[in-house]
Amino acid sequence: MKQTLIPEQKILEEVRKTVAEGLNIKQLERVRPESSLMRDLGAESLDFLDIDYRLEQAFGIRLARHSVVEHMEEMFGEESAIDSDGKLTEKAAKVFNLRFKDSGQEVRAGMDMDSLPAMVTVRSLCDGVMNLLDTLPEACTGCGGKEWKIKGGVLVQCASCGEPASYADGDDLIDEWLRRVQEREKIF
Repeated sequence: MKQTLIPEQKILEEVRKTVAEGLNIKQLERVRPESSLMRDLGAESLDFLDIDYRLEQAFGIRLARHSVVEHMEEMFGEESAIDSDGKLTEKAAKVFNLRFKDSGQEVRAGMDMDSLPAMVTVRSLCDGVMNLLDTLPEACTGCGGKEWKIKGGVLVQCASCGEPASYADGDDLIDEWLRRVQEREKIF
């Protein structure tokens, strides 16, 4: 169910604020949707864990624990995404270009897998949060109530019992997306 309770602009504002807090950036205007967390904002790998945790707490979601690369290797076999030299395969490049098609960034076969985190932008984080929020169930899993309300700006809870909404898991969403891509594109 595509959620309509939290406008996209509000989600983007919360993601920007969370990134700024996680990276200790005082000027929020530096954190633009197109900003690469690593290249433009100086994030390091541990910063991603902190930012993910903050986003999970703010929105009541569970982001993916594993990368798209790990999911591809699990679903389609070892070296389906990363070859023995640590480079992206042709098939993985096709998948990533579908995943990031609106980002203006191109992924090429032979790229070092360590270059992928630099492609994460504030907008791509926002898109991930929105994808999870769009799994809002039609009814509360606790009481069956069908009305939702917002608490604290971006946290969705049942209007009847107050239980937080339960969304799909980020890893499950990646697996589901990869299955749809494979079914449609026959990449692997």
